Amino acid sequence: MRRRWVGTAKGGIVIAVQRELGVPVKLVGLGEGADDLAPFEPEAFVDALIGEA
Repeated sequence: MRRRWVGTAKGGIVIAVQRELGVPVKLVGLGEGADDLAPFEPEAFVDALIGEA
């Protein structure tokens, strides 16, 4: 399943927050509503950041 990561510039902050606070990232918002939360998939996130399919 390919996901479109809206605002990957904002999404890149996830890595910094995780490192600073030392907490795991479990969910990611794929839209603007509460129903748009999905499990965080690190590989899909990195692929979206660097532009791989």
